[in-house]
Amino acid sequence: MKILVTGGAGFIGSHFVKHYLARHPSDRVTTLDKLTYAGHKENLGEAMRSPRHRFVKGDVRDSGALRRLLPGVDAVVHFAAETHVDRSILSADDFIQTNIQGTFTLASAARAAGVRRFVHVSTDEVYGSVPRGRTAESHALNPSSPYAASKAASDHMAFSLWHTFATPVMVTRCTNNFGPFQYPEKFLPLFITNALEDRPLPLYGRGTNVRNWIHVLDHCEAVELVMRRGRAGETYNIAGDREWRNIDVAERILQHLGKSRGLLRFVTDRPGHDLRYAPDDRKIRRELGWRVRRPFGRELPVLIEWYRANEDWWKPLKAKAFKDYYKKQYAGRLRGESVGR
Repeated sequence: MKILVTGGAGFIGSHFVKHYLARHPSDRVTTLDKLTYAGHKENLGEAMRSPRHRFVKGDVRDSGALRRLLPGVDAVVHFAAETHVDRSILSADDFIQTNIQGTFTLASAARAAGVRRFVHVSTDEVYGSVPRGRTAESHALNPSSPYAASKAASDHMAFSLWHTFATPVMVTRCTNNFGPFQYPEKFLPLFITNALEDRPLPLYGRGTNVRNWIHVLDHCEAVELVMRRGRAGETYNIAGDREWRNIDVAERILQHLGKSRGLLRFVTDRPGHDLRYAPDDRKIRRELGWRVRRPFGRELPVLIEWYRANEDWWKPLKAKAFKDYYKKQYAGRLRGESVGR
């Protein structure tokens, strides 16, 4: 089998490429990645040395490049996206171009090339905030942020090709991922690395927002199952084992590292901040036999120790470009605390 993975040098995509190559020794993988600030070939590690893997630098909006890459491809797994909510609030242009236009261009090219399986990797954020209960795949989409809106639109774009042309599209909607090699703008790597450096942990509002966390490899296993055995035209929710308040997660990080709770800073909340996500994942469990194998409570200390042991990976990423973003995002919120030095 030959597959194309877009966004394969990013956090989740790189884990998927490595996972898939290890699980399927006779298959071949092509990684397509634009290598934006959050994509790095180094994330792919040993995959870059595999004769069954090819890396191509490119953009999912480039229809000419896609026409050259897609012939002979059996399946596409589409991770490529702008993903950080805070950045989408600062400026949504890249989110609209990559997430919406890029998905439509890629899915259209896959249809033209006769690709047999197309998995569009989306997010539970498209459902919006869920005050109670859980959201099944049939739940109406109600995105709050520009990021979530761009992903909801890309879901609709992908499914439009299923409804119109019977393009074999499947969509996955997953909760918050955690694991090694996640760019430090995201909640867990930001809080862990700030704590390691004795810097403030900027917690939005009062820290009562609720998230469900899933290990990136559990997510990869779910996406693989959908790609190989999922039903075309269907959506599959993917979730971790339980819900956690942000403040409880932050306190666990500080406790594990032996740091003072005084590092916590309650900062001005971001606009439109969803209180809770809660996707119902019974469908993928029932149909494909998927289950969580790496619970968050057990794996969080492992993750913290990974960041402690891999400063040579994350410290360069928190250099000037990241500092500029961090200062823009948090300087006014931290009420006079030093930021980004």
